[in-house]
Amino acid sequence: MKANELYDLFSRQVADYHIADDIDAATRNPYPADSFGYLLWQKSHIDTVQWHLEDLVRPDDVDPVTALQLKRRIDRSNQQRTDLVERIDDHYLERYAGVTPQPGARINTETPAWAIDRLSILALKIYHFTIEAQRGDEAHRTRCKQKLDTLLVQRGDLTTAIDQLFDELSAGTRIMKVYRQMKMYNDPSLNPMLYKQSS
Repeated sequence: MKANELYDLFSRQVADYHIADDIDAATRNPYPADSFGYLLWQKSHIDTVQWHLEDLVRPDDVDPVTALQLKRRIDRSNQQRTDLVERIDDHYLERYAGVTPQPGARINTETPAWAIDRLSILALKIYHFTIEAQRGDEAHRTRCKQKLDTLLVQRGDLTTAIDQLFDELSAGTRIMKVYRQMKMYNDPSLNPMLYKQSS
């Protein structure tokens, strides 16, 4: 998939989520369960639900018990998001496994999946700023329209950069290396607050 196709998939998922606009609604993933499209749709759905979970925890008057439940759910969501990003990178590792690096090939600081992660979040920002640019008073609409314009430029730059990365990986002028996130906070064998609790 080219980057614009990835963006279109994310945009469709975001729009589909907002039909029900419910953090507990099941996603209606249109792709076969064993396909790359399925993985991307699931990733975008997690991002979209988490976006709204973050909104729910923001009000000053949120009940502390509810806030803690939301925080725990956001933590689980972050772990799911990271796991899916790593599965997306596995797809690209397999895709470029047969490419022989060219002399002087450079390592990219960001893997394809983490760049795609940014594209998924950008689709969410554009969706919500499009709404905000049509809401409220003129000053609010103007501010949001300026931000939306910047996000649209960013979308063009990011999709171009992702496609360039794919081209360079295919040509062997870039080397793909993946370092797993190795998050500690959710692991009961690594987080001191969790393993001290169980001893």
